[in-house]
Amino acid sequence: METILRPQFTKGCDIESMAQNSQAGVSMETILRPQFTKGCDIESMAQNNQAVFQSLQAMLLKFVDGLGAIKSIKEKTLLKQQALKLVKCLCKEVELLSFMEAKDIYFDAIMVAAQLGIHEVVEEIVGTFPSAIYCLTPGSNQYIFHVAVENRSEHVYNLIYQMSDHKHLYSDLQDSNGNNLLHLAGKLAPPHKLNEISGAALQMQHEIQWYKEVENFVHPHSRERLNYAGKSPKMVFTEEHKILKEEGEKWMKDTSNSCTIAAALIATVMFAAAITVPGGNESSSGFPIFSGDSAFIVFAISDAISLFTSATSLLMFLAILTSRYAEEDFLYVLPKRLIIGLGTLFLSITFMMVAFSATLYLVFGRMESWVLIPVGVLACLPVTSFVLLQYPLLVDLVYSTYGPGIFGKQSNRPFH
Repeated sequence: METILRPQFTKGCDIESMAQNSQAGVSMETILRPQFTKGCDIESMAQNNQAVFQSLQAMLLKFVDGLGAIKSIKEKTLLKQQALKLVKCLCKEVELLSFMEAKDIYFDAIMVAAQLGIHEVVEEIVGTFPSAIYCLTPGSNQYIFHVAVENRSEHVYNLIYQMSDHKHLYSDLQDSNGNNLLHLAGKLAPPHKLNEISGAALQMQHEIQWYKEVENFVHPHSRERLNYAGKSPKMVFTEEHKILKEEGEKWMKDTSNSCTIAAALIATVMFAAAITVPGGNESSSGFPIFSGDSAFIVFAISDAISLFTSATSLLMFLAILTSRYAEEDFLYVLPKRLIIGLGTLFLSITFMMVAFSATLYLVFGRMESWVLIPVGVLACLPVTSFVLLQYPLLVDLVYSTYGPGIFGKQSNRPFH
């Protein structure tokens, strides 16, 4: 039976090649069914049911594992869609088997899908075989949502929001160690999940967001319930995230120290430039010589904005350095201060270069207007460098703090 069911997988043919066949016009049924239609139907195969469902189980697991790799590659979106069609066809084949055989096949597949965060496979399996949602992992006795929370698979966890009242059954369920969903949310995320987020502080924020989301879902008395080790969910979170919290604090302080120096230098230079204006002052009245020039107005406004924004940035970074660094601070307080600090520092650098360019024009460019071209180009270099180096971090901070978030209903399709 192995030789009947496995030819597509054991002769150098994987998900990618099968999906490419599908793209070339070969139907999914044609790919999956050739051995079932050549003088051998399901009834005759039932003589060796053990080999049948073991082979189907192996095929389904192969597709689920393959989808986990495809999911991280944007260029293979179409390939992923075709592979999902293959999974649907496999599920149709499993429907022809008995309940126990189907259960054995779907068990490993749905757990792997929950671990990898492939919600499409979870939805397809539960839609075909609703009882699969009650499968338990051996030893730890975890349901798919326990696995999703522990592995930070937000797309699978979000299926809770598409469920009917059945979802309340999971608000208080425990595994073999007495851990409920909130205990598992209190555990440190797998390394590969943490590495998807830049900076220890943002990683800590992401972990707190997970904990808060699950905390809002579980039953109120589950928030303080002790597991078999005598630990509450909050105790588990504090213990598991101790090192990450220290790394986040160090990352915040190192970033703030560097930016504080830059903000202080800009504030000092801009204050000095406001006193010693370009061109000097008239000896009789004391007014700036170029006070009537439009370029001088640009200089004055830019200098003032740069001074005020650099001072604001300096205060924000000092506030970060003197923060208490409690766990809750990583959720909004510290990211908000860092956003304001980086944003105002960017503005201060931008207007400092505008003020500097206006000064050069007042001193040298009145006679030689061509000076404006190289000055303008060179003035863009530090601004562009700051954008290229710090803008991605600023975007990540804003999105993770004030963005739509990763939790919520993904579609209107009912899930169990």
